[in-house]
Order: sequence, then structure tokens, then C-alpha cells
Amino acid sequence: MTSKERIYATLAGEPVDRIAVTPIFMAWAAHFIDRSYRDYYLDGDVLVDSQLAVTRAFEIDQISAISDPWREASAYGMQFEYPEQGVGKPAAMLLNGEEGDLAMLKAADLLTAERTAQRIESVRRMAAEIGDTHSVLGWAEGPFAEYADLRGVEAAMFDLIDKPDFFKVAGDAIIENQIHFALAQVDAGADMIGVGDAAASLISPDAYKQFVLPLQQRLFAAIHEAGAAVKLHICGNIVNHIAHMAQSGANIIDVDWMVPLAEARQLAGPYVTLCGNFDPAAVLLQSSPQAVADAANKCIDAAGQRFILMPGCEVPQDTPEENIRAFCPGQGCLITENLKCRR
Repeated sequence: MTSKERIYATLAGEPVDRIAVTPIFMAWAAHFIDRSYRDYYLDGDVLVDSQLAVTRAFEIDQISAISDPWREASAYGMQFEYPEQGVGKPAAMLLNGEEGDLAMLKAADLLTAERTAQRIESVRRMAAEIGDTHSVLGWAEGPFAEYADLRGVEAAMFDLIDKPDFFKVAGDAIIENQIHFALAQVDAGADMIGVGDAAASLISPDAYKQFVLPLQQRLFAAIHEAGAAVKLHICGNIVNHIAHMAQSGANIIDVDWMVPLAEARQLAGPYVTLCGNFDPAAVLLQSSPQAVADAANKCIDAAGQRFILMPGCEVPQDTPEENIRAFCPGQGCLITENLKCRR
């Protein structure tokens, strides 16, 4: 069974030879090939080389174009300082909550802007190199995350109360652009699009259901119509959101470490694939290989069917390599038998 076959059998609830494993690598992958995180997110070739290296070294099942939150924001015209080992720092927010902002959103072209076009080309190279055997995960910001990127998180949250009509018009423009961006990655060879909507965990479940969920549903429906699957990633404690997230149309829901997987399964239902979810800091970064293995085994035991194993969020950049190997299926794996126990 190839890695891609393994993932899609999981999504379909069919037997697999082992549980799929798909950790989120960014800065760690760059350092693995002796490059900086800034190199990783500003140079498409470094990103692909880094991702190919960790995919092969740890025998994981999906290669990803995830990099940083600012690609689309830069395409809208935001300016950034890019430190060597951190995410970009915006000079100023782009949206001021004024009508003129809306015309700027509608006029943006995410397919030709430098950093968004680079991601499309990275996906193309990944698909050419490894797409026959591995799932290739494109990436796009979710509607509320992108709005918060452009407006600022605090202002974005207040807008749902004070300027809901402005958010709705801006959200419509953003989601149309995100659809074009996602579909361009599908055309380039992505069989799945990851959608990161991190800021959505900060708003109430009712606000998520009213304002964000309909936009996600539009995006995910377009991706599905193009023939690709969807992975929804909302960092943080999503225990009060996950039942709504299960109505988004996402094939996979990432579950961060603070949400018990058994509870997540109960809330999401049996037909959505859950992906997670041991603590990437306290467990993966700071503990021993055996402790990582123990935590991974608990996830496997709690998640039920349709489950993919990974830490709750990104692999921290200083994580010991042996801790990663402890839960990945290649050399150094400490959970080989438990990975194979579900068929």
C-alpha cells in the first residue's frame, strides 16, 4: 500500500496496512537540510527540498506546502520584515475597516503575486517528484484567518460585533480569491488542500457557525468539485467548535493537543477523519522518545476509526530527532506494532 493509498483508504473507512502519519514540518524541516526558516518560506526550492528530505527520512505519508501565514497577505500588498528564524512581521495592517478596502480585496490576483505563485510552483514540483506515491498537500489560509491577517486579530474579532456587514462583504471577496488560489494548487498536482483558520478558535462557536462556517463550506465545496480533498486545521482549543467544523465538508479535521481525542470523535461523528494530537511542546519537544511513543499510543487507542497520527500542531524547531522517529514509521519507531494494529 502506498502512502497515498493509505491516506485515502483511511478517509473512506477502508482497511489499511498501518495508520498514516503526517506531522507538520516547517522550521524543523529547514534546519534538517541546514537552511534557515526564512530560507524555507521565501525560497520555493528550499521548501520543496526540506519537505522531500523529511518525508523520505521519516517515511511519512504526506508532503506539504505549508510554510507561514503571510503568503496571501503579501499578495494583497502587505509589507513584511522577514527575520531569519521567525515568521514575517507586518509593517502595518492592510485593512482599516473602510469601504475602499473592499475594492482592493476584489482586485487582488493571488495567481500571479510572487509568494502565492511560488507556492503553486512548489506544489507542482512536489507532485512531479513524489505525487505518484504520496499525498501532496497544498495550503491556503481560511477565511477568518486571512481576514485577521489583513485586519489584525483583535480588530477582526470586534468586526464580527461592530461591523458584521463589512466582514461579510470582505469575507466574500477573500473566499473567492482563496478558491482561485486553492484550485491553482490542485491544477498543479495537489490532491488535498490544507486550510489553516487558526484565529477561528478565538471566536465563539455561534460566531464561527454564523460568519465563518458558510465561507469554509464554499471553499471546501469548490475544492471537492475540482477533485481534491480538504484538511481543516484550526489551532487551539476547538472542543466547542468541532461539531460545527464537522459540517464544513472537510475530509480531515486536525485536533490540537488540548482537545481529548475521544471527545473530539464523539463531537465530530464517525465519518470525519481526525488527525492529531499529542502535545508538540511538553511531549514532543521536551520529553523522551518513550514518552512520545506512549502519548502517540494513547492517541491511537482513543481516536477510533478514520484516524491519522501527528502531534497537535507543528513540530517545534528544536525537537530532538529521536523524538520524531519514536512515532514515525521509519527507523527508530517505537510504536510499530500499534501503528499496524488497525486494519
